[in-house]
Amino acid sequence: MENNEEKKAKKNKSIIILLSIIAVIIGIVYYLNSLRYETTDDAYIDGDIVQVSAKVSGQVEEIFIQDNQKIKEGDVIAKIDDTDYKVKFEQAQALYEKALYAQKVAKAKLDAVNSEISLAQKDLERYQNLYKAGAVSQQTLDSAKTRYDDTKAKLLSAEEDILSNTNDKVADANLRVLKAQRDQADLYLKYTQVIAPNSGTVTNKNVDKGKYIQAGQPLFMLVSDNYWIEANFKENQVGKMKPGQDVEIKIDAYPNKKFKGKIDSIQKASGAKSSLFPPENAVGSFVKIVQRIPVKIIFTEDINLDEYNIAAGMSVEPKVRVK
Repeated sequence: MENNEEKKAKKNKSIIILLSIIAVIIGIVYYLNSLRYETTDDAYIDGDIVQVSAKVSGQVEEIFIQDNQKIKEGDVIAKIDDTDYKVKFEQAQALYEKALYAQKVAKAKLDAVNSEISLAQKDLERYQNLYKAGAVSQQTLDSAKTRYDDTKAKLLSAEEDILSNTNDKVADANLRVLKAQRDQADLYLKYTQVIAPNSGTVTNKNVDKGKYIQAGQPLFMLVSDNYWIEANFKENQVGKMKPGQDVEIKIDAYPNKKFKGKIDSIQKASGAKSSLFPPENAVGSFVKIVQRIPVKIIFTEDINLDEYNIAAGMSVEPKVRVK
């Protein structure tokens, strides 16, 4: 009969064989699974980030936002002192109205002179016919001609006041300049209210009440709720990828949650090639390096941002099903 040591040896051998079989099975499953999926840890959350700047200079009278506050498109987020801009607008408006009034007077004068010359021409024609019939004297005819010539001179003067008249649309160049200046002053006045260009969350706030700001100065960054993933796959991984393929997304901040997504697009240049200083491979010291191809992945499920604090820059691990 076998002693206890032999039995124990056989038992250990059986366990080793069983574990080896299990390891082989796991390896086969892992290998087959790897043929169906491609994954990378070189991926992160990206999103629309807008730098909001002032369009006019001035002292900030009111500020209506705080860091990490959610705002909506069209919200007034700051108010700049508009005293100087109101004065400039009123000045521009007064000059425009003055020029407009002068143009209306000139047009009215032109209309009146046109009526007067029409009447003078009819009188002249009537006196010419009467003179031929001997009904009026030469002196009367000469008086009618003088009135007609005087009226023509008035017409030329009125037309010079208008400066231009094309297809019945009188457009004095000086009036157009004054109107443009008025509109610009009005635009600058409106710019004293800083408006949110879109919806999102305030970050990197750099403005406070009482601070003097310059036109073009950044006030804060606005991060939208439109998120996607930029995944940098190796070039030998993207051969079987195409837009529309399903993606399983794991965000490092939420390791127990698997988000659903799909490939939106694949960039037509490697990350290195689209960088500010792309590599020059036509040199004698060339060393082949596996390139990374950026792949844009979008979420296909509605994510409760109150439950999941997703932020641009977070690390993720996408798993693309290629078969």
